[in-house]
Amino acid sequence: MAAHTVIPISELHPNFTHPKVVGIIIGKTDIKSFPDRRNASVDRFTFSFTIKDSPDFFINVTAWGNDRYITGLTNSFSIGDCVTIENALVATKDLEKGDQFSPATPSHYKLLVMEAHSLVNLCADMDTIDRLLPLIHLPVKDSTDFYPLGDIVANGQKMHGSVINILAAVKLIGETKEFTTDGRKGQRLEVKLFDDSVSSFPLICWDRETIQLMQTLIPKESLLFIADAKITFDSFRGSMVATVNSRSIITVNPDTKEASLLFSYTKEVSESGALDEDETPEDVPVESITDVYTVRQLKQKAQENPEAFFGITYSFISKLDLDSSVSKVIRTRCSRCKFLVPEDMLSCTNQLCPGRDQVFSAATCFDLLVDLSDHTGSLQACHLRSPMAEKTLGCTIEEFTSLTDDERTKMKWRLLLERCKIYVKVVPSAKIKTGVRGTILACSLADPGEVKQHMSALQQH
Repeated sequence: MAAHTVIPISELHPNFTHPKVVGIIIGKTDIKSFPDRRNASVDRFTFSFTIKDSPDFFINVTAWGNDRYITGLTNSFSIGDCVTIENALVATKDLEKGDQFSPATPSHYKLLVMEAHSLVNLCADMDTIDRLLPLIHLPVKDSTDFYPLGDIVANGQKMHGSVINILAAVKLIGETKEFTTDGRKGQRLEVKLFDDSVSSFPLICWDRETIQLMQTLIPKESLLFIADAKITFDSFRGSMVATVNSRSIITVNPDTKEASLLFSYTKEVSESGALDEDETPEDVPVESITDVYTVRQLKQKAQENPEAFFGITYSFISKLDLDSSVSKVIRTRCSRCKFLVPEDMLSCTNQLCPGRDQVFSAATCFDLLVDLSDHTGSLQACHLRSPMAEKTLGCTIEEFTSLTDDERTKMKWRLLLERCKIYVKVVPSAKIKTGVRGTILACSLADPGEVKQHMSALQQH
């Protein structure tokens, strides 16, 4: 490939009739189809991608054609590949039509690849590839222009509908879920992000191309700079979520100072084990939990099933140390690294905490260990934490700390050895001696008739 035959993206103009452009693909959408304006019985197919040929310049490319051509073309390259485009039409962007839904680019133009006369091929020149490859790690926006996850959470619903940039590390990659709507197949993937301000934040991906990119990442090692992510309030969760959309460009492991600092934190906090506590799947609404288990069945299923599961158990609370030291009932954790903070400490004791040189911030909450028992055995050291602990105990942290020892003992015996209906999340864990970690999602005194009915059903089963 002769270097002089290639036109830089920065110099493209509609006056060029047979341009030849080379670049690395930094974004790509799924195929869409539309009825042909001239023949409504025939569909036209299209997809878009974005190429970059220098640190500062990139351009959107849209391909049009029949099903076979577009499917073959999109399957011929992926994000991160270097391509050569010949005989594409250079057109002026129209933000009032479709270009407002494409990634924002510094170029005033776009490229249109047409089935009849355009060519798109993988670049075969190694010198060109070596020059282009580093560009995949340069964000398309200013590396300092992003929102920390903590700011998104703090602003809450004020940010609903905003389009912003995010720099965060990948914590967990969920499973892709397939679905069909109005005869069209779709897919959805949820990725958990974290940074030094928030330990878990959901990112939703709908495009197959984006999902495939996410599935190549290594949790707790990969960093993302997401340009133009959409922020919305999810009423089902009661929290904010980020979504990758057609305007978003994702840069994996960005080569920036800010990313380098975050990577150092990611490595330290991962090695310290501070992320392990909340690595389990999102809790589900308790009203959707219907399976009833004895304690023995909960343990048995945990041994047979490596994944977290949810269930109901009609058990007695056999251990509830409300009248022990307040420090064993109410705990304070560092807001940044989630480590436990000893009483009266004004700083985090975690040597790896990223906030050690900053103003100390901590959160205080109920953090109880409760034993559940029935006629089949006991499930020990189940977590009962805020805010469920407040609902179960019927008091706030402030009210609890003001109680006398006798009042705390009275509260304890109101629940201790009473048959309760308990919604529990069970997680197999090799780190715990019993091999099972339980978390109480809801707890209330059980109705005797309901208990009798379910116990009878369990015995028959």
